[in-house]
Parts: sequence; structure tokens; C-alpha cells
Amino acid sequence: MTFYNTVLEVLKSDSRFFTENGELLRNAVYEAAMQMDASLIKALYNNAETKKRFFTDVDGIAVFDKVGFGWVINNREFLPDRYTRYKNKIGLVNSRGEYIADSNDVELVFPYKDCVLEGGQTKEDQKRSEIFYNETLAPDEVDRLLYPKVFTNAKRYTADGVESITEILPDDNLIIRGNNLLALASLHKMREGMIQFIYIDPPYNTANDSFMYNDSFKRSTWLTFMKNRLILAKQLLTNSGAIAISINYKELSYLKILCDEIFGERNYINTVSVQTATTASFRAINDCPVNVSEFILIYAKNKSYTKIHQVYIASAYSEDYGSYIKNYDKGCSQWEIVSVDNLIYEQEGVSSWREFRKKYGECWKQIRYEKKAKFCLEHSEQIVSLNTMQKPSSEIEEIISISKMNRGVVYEVRGNYIYNGRSLAFLKKKIRNIDGVITPSEILTNIWTDISFLSLGNEGGVDLPNGKKPEKLIQRLFSLFTDKNDIIMDYHMGTGSTCAVAHKMGLQYIGVEQLDYGENDSIIRLNNVIEGEQGGISKAVNWQGGGSFVYCEFAKLNQNYVDVIEKATKDEELIKLYGDILNTGFISYKVNPKEIDTDSDDFQNLSLDNKKKLLMELLDKNQLYVNYCDIDDETFGISDKDNSFTKSFYGEE
Repeated sequence: MTFYNTVLEVLKSDSRFFTENGELLRNAVYEAAMQMDASLIKALYNNAETKKRFFTDVDGIAVFDKVGFGWVINNREFLPDRYTRYKNKIGLVNSRGEYIADSNDVELVFPYKDCVLEGGQTKEDQKRSEIFYNETLAPDEVDRLLYPKVFTNAKRYTADGVESITEILPDDNLIIRGNNLLALASLHKMREGMIQFIYIDPPYNTANDSFMYNDSFKRSTWLTFMKNRLILAKQLLTNSGAIAISINYKELSYLKILCDEIFGERNYINTVSVQTATTASFRAINDCPVNVSEFILIYAKNKSYTKIHQVYIASAYSEDYGSYIKNYDKGCSQWEIVSVDNLIYEQEGVSSWREFRKKYGECWKQIRYEKKAKFCLEHSEQIVSLNTMQKPSSEIEEIISISKMNRGVVYEVRGNYIYNGRSLAFLKKKIRNIDGVITPSEILTNIWTDISFLSLGNEGGVDLPNGKKPEKLIQRLFSLFTDKNDIIMDYHMGTGSTCAVAHKMGLQYIGVEQLDYGENDSIIRLNNVIEGEQGGISKAVNWQGGGSFVYCEFAKLNQNYVDVIEKATKDEELIKLYGDILNTGFISYKVNPKEIDTDSDDFQNLSLDNKKKLLMELLDKNQLYVNYCDIDDETFGISDKDNSFTKSFYGEE
């Protein structure tokens, strides 16, 4: 029996150190040793071999070598597979310097709460399926990670084409290609307190999305990922600004608690339920009730100052709705209530709906509806509904005037209602212009069932079937919280739906996206918008094209290696890349290159994916991109053009 097996046998006497499946909880053992746990020390002392190895006699007193014991526990013999052996030599640690991979309580205590999760994305054949590489950093490890970055490849897109630029103007629309955490940090210097509204559609943390991390870390990493970005986003908002976050059921309650902490529970505005499907869209329904909804969490930066506009949506038309008050300007004593239908018939030179039908054929109902709706809109102050209201209650105190009419006694109440002895009627009600259509309307609630999620695949001229939100949904959010020329932001931009809607509505925008979706990229979509594409909300807002936007990227450093690692298909490429990475010096300070032998059997037997994961963790994430403070360092080779644009971006030239 090897010494390591002896240690394992000693530990088996204590159930605290093993799972129900018999797996060793190395971190629990390590923590017990560091705390000089009496039961653990007694068990080790009572075994001859472990006593000899871990105890030293000092004047008749046995002294426990907890450092030496800790080294043994974290040695490769206690690791479950080859990849983990190598991963442990690099190590992701929490704020106490303990290996996250060893922790047995991460799910319960949200261990990364006070850390920063730097997450980068990869792509696969331009699909929506994304994989994040995640590294959790303690506050004292963040260091240069959030320093403002250098920009490169700056261009301005207009209807006349694309031009390279060396400056950015205050009212330019902006698209940044790069990690959104770093983009938010870089924007902080020039845009703090200037963004009126933020809408994001982040990863939902489902089994089908980006967070393919060890399941025991899944929610903790996701919450940390969200928190880091939301804190910076809040700082960018104006004092009257707001943020809306799309999410599904899986993380809704956790995200609500997180947002209560960041924005303050008093600044919670609402949770909108959005119907995203109907039962008709399911071929087979196994669960009941069927899940057909997603949610939008909405928070203000300071609810006391937040501007929220009243928004109306189309409602069903009632045949009984729409009576007209003749002689309205002469006072209620001269009023005569007549049917709008009869007025329409009179204008058309017919005496009944039968003659109207004969005149217009099969489409007579639609024509009557359109004419009636237009009339009601033009005479809204003189339109009443006499169908559903009850008699005036004691709450109606002021009766302005009373008169007798052929249909009974009429009261004018507060200038907004009339009562004719049968029912209370509302004035100035319902008929409005909704998205260019004259229609009956009702005020918006937090249940949205009228926005179609069908046939979204090619909206905007780009294809992302399962990842886009309808332009109409984003337009509605903007209508609630913005005015023309306000600045909005989306730092999970995807294929650019948010920015496309902002462009069409005359809002200034900032979009951030790390992935390049090729022919379905946001740049393609926004170019289509400039050229006047007619999808989405274009017809509703009478979009004719025009405008411009600026595109730029972060100047890459270690990110270049990330890109190569992601694209590698052979072991030989990764082994060569490992040597190149070591030669740059931009590796994590936690790495001891001597511990990693690429010629060893353990390394050679790793899968290609595990080799990629290992190399990704070697990189110093603080050096993914060139920091602005290093812009003039010749080591990084920043061109004069990029130098000028970056300084213009930060307002220093």
C-alpha cells in the first residue's frame, strides 16, 4: 500500500470528508487541517505511518505539520483525473486563497459574490450556442483587468459607405467589439451618468446556454457574472434612467434578489410577463400548465426621478362602443346622442347597414370599422360609450349641470362622464393611433400577449432564430422610458435588435458584443437599417433609412491567443501555442511552468478540449487587451491612427 492510500484509509474513518458516493472532499479535509481539527489530528496521530510523516517531537510534545499535510492532500494522487491534476497547478481561488475546485459549499454561500467574473465567449459555426471561459478573481487580483482599453480598427458606417476614422463625436452611435465587462469599464470614464435606458438579453443560465461550468458552480458563476456588469451599468445610468433585463423562469427569483441588492428594492418598477409562444406552436404537450412566457425585470436608478410614459396598446373593438354627442360645444342642454354608425351611413348616402353592405360588398365590415375608427379619433372629445358603466356612485361628488333629453336626464360629471339615466358614459376614451393604425386602445399592463415571437429568424435581414427579441418588444420598452435623442445601451447586443430599434426611433445608442456572427452580425443588420430595410417596426415608425454609426474593437493582446486556442483542431497546434504563450511573459502569476510537462503522458492523454481549457487558464486575463495607460508603450505597437481614435474616445485629444 502506498503512503497516499494509507492517508486515504485514515480519512475514511471520518464521514465529513466523503460524499455519499464515496468521493473525497479534499477541501473539507484541507480546511479541517488548517483549523487544527481535533478529530482529524487524533486520527492521523493514531496511525504509525501518518504519525511519522506529519508529526515532529519537540521536547516530548508532538507538533502537527499542517502545511506538509496540506501539500499531500492537494497532491496529484488525490485528484480524480488528468485534467484536474493540471488544472490544480494553475488554480482558480476564492477571496481566501483557497481552490474553488476544492470547495464543498460554493452553491450555498454564493462564494464569488465579492469577486469579479471575467467571461469571454467563443463561437461555433456562427451559431447562437456560446461557450464562456470563466475566471473568478478576488478583489486584490483584479488589478489591471478593468483599466480602460485601447481601441483599434475604428470605422464610420453611413449610407455613402464605410470610412476609417481617427475621432469619435459626442452624438455618434457606437458599436464596440469586445468583452462586455471590459467595455463597460472603458465606457465609465466618458459615459458615467449619461445613459437613459439599458436593455439586455443576457444568457439565461439554462442547460442550453453559455455557462457550461461545473454544475456545482453554475448559479454562483452566473450571479457573479451578472453582478459585475450590473454594478457598472448602474453607474452609467442617468439619475432618471432605468434598466430592463429579459430572463426566464430559471433565474428570475435569484436575479430579482440580486437587483434588489444592486439597485435597491425601492427602485423596483415592475416585472413584465411576455407571452413568447402559444399552445398551437407545440406539437406535443407533456407538461401542464404549458410554459409560454418569459419575463422582463425593470429597475430604476432612482425611481423618484424616473420618467415613465403612458403607453397604450390596441384593444378589441366593441360594436356597442361609439356614440357621438351633437352640439357638444353648446352645453349639455343642447346635446343629442347619436350612433356613430348612423353618421357613417348618412355620410355614405345609405340608410342602413344593409344598404352599406350592398354598396361595399364582402369587405363592408372592415370599411365600416375603418371609417368609424377614423371618425372617433377625429372627434374623441364627443365620443361616449353607453354600454358597460354603472350608475354614478357616492364617490362622484360634483355634478356640473343637469338637463332633460329625449333619452332621459343627462348629468355632466367632472367634465369626463355623462349619465343618461341608464348608464355612465366616458368621454375622450379609447380611439388612438397605435403604430400607424387607428384603433380602439387600452392602457398597457405588465402582461404582454400581443407581441408575436413567430417568424423572427430573418428580422432585420440577419438570421438568429432562437436568440432574437422582436423589434416591437424593444420599441415598447423605449416608448415607456425614453424620449428622442436619449442615449440607450445594450451590452449583450447579439445581432443588434436593440440598436436597430434605437436607430429607427431616433435614439442614440451604444452596443457591445464580443462574438462576430459573420453574415448575420449586428454590423450587417445596422447597415441594412441605414439602407432603409422595412422589417420589424420600420413601417410603424415610417422608417426611410439614413443615419450612421461608429464601429471599433479592443486592441488585442492575450485575446489573440484565446482566438487561436478556440480555433485549434490538433494537439500539435496547442503544444506549439503553449511555448509561444510562455515566451510572451503574459501568463498568470499563479502558474509555475516547471509543473507542466507537455511531453508527459498525463498531458498527452488529455482530450483536445481539456488541453484548450488548460491553456486558457494559463493566460493572464488582465492582459487580454492593451490598456489605455500603455498606449504609448512601443512594446504594444499601437498605430498613430488607433492612438488618435482612442484618445478622442477618452476626450483627451
